[in-house]
Amino acid sequence: MAKVKAAIIGSGNIGTDLMIKMIKYPQNMELAAVVGIDATSEGLAMARERGITTTHQGLAGLRALPDYAEIGIVFDATSAYAHKAHDEALRADGKLVVDLTPAAIGPFTIPPVNMEQNLEATNVNMVTCGGQATIPMVAAVSQVAKVYYAEIVASVSSRSAGPGTRANIDEFTRTTARAIEQVGGAEKGKAIIILNPAEPPMIMRDTVFTLSESADEEAIRASVKAMVAKVQAYVPGYRLKQEVQFERFGDDNKLKIPGRGEFTGIKTSIFLEVEGAGDYLPSYSGNLDIMTAAAKATGELLAQRIQAGRAAA
Repeated sequence: MAKVKAAIIGSGNIGTDLMIKMIKYPQNMELAAVVGIDATSEGLAMARERGITTTHQGLAGLRALPDYAEIGIVFDATSAYAHKAHDEALRADGKLVVDLTPAAIGPFTIPPVNMEQNLEATNVNMVTCGGQATIPMVAAVSQVAKVYYAEIVASVSSRSAGPGTRANIDEFTRTTARAIEQVGGAEKGKAIIILNPAEPPMIMRDTVFTLSESADEEAIRASVKAMVAKVQAYVPGYRLKQEVQFERFGDDNKLKIPGRGEFTGIKTSIFLEVEGAGDYLPSYSGNLDIMTAAAKATGELLAQRIQAGRAAA
């Protein structure tokens, strides 16, 4: 079966890392074009060196390419603001769109949690790096017990936070919090991001706290470990830093949450580390690696669906 042609809009860190992953680990997609707005960008230069068609004229340049009609999937690694215009044009042209920005136009998508539910969508949103790393853990707890509140803290190296990430901090927190609820299954979600200036640069660390109804601790641990294994299938550097921790609250020691009132049940604390594969970016950039790896995994499944449609035609 012929591979599905794909394009990447955005020649910065995320777009370039995704490009290298698509070239190094080919499956159902063939990278046909990389799009940027800076003719001298490193990402476009690397694409040209590898024989990939490029344009520095943005979306207009992509749409003017001779083989644009053959492209089935487009990855957008620009910004939430730019994606709104990109999405409207791309979907009008019949392209499937994988959104790596916090724009959240399409359904939030976390591959091991809800990808199968979103295969019919024409735009899927990869949430944020913190969301890709932590929401699987919230979902793992939700599979065992009702989660009333979930809070995630994503700590990343300041070096791995480029201009796009810094410009989208507000969207990061809002988008991640919404996805904690919509995909993770929590009644209420909160997200915090920390840019750590430590030298040498730190590997991405994530902390997940959930407050849920009482449940069997071993069942939660088993669910968390099973979900970790699913994420590791496409992000090998994703791992627990220590055993899952629990704290119980009953009628005699209720937990008081400002703005939420009193709580009884179980608090689960999950500590993660995300090390990048080092395909293009340094291994400490796990926050970017998990986004590009998740986007590629999503694109492969969308391409598989396109191939199935061709076979059935």
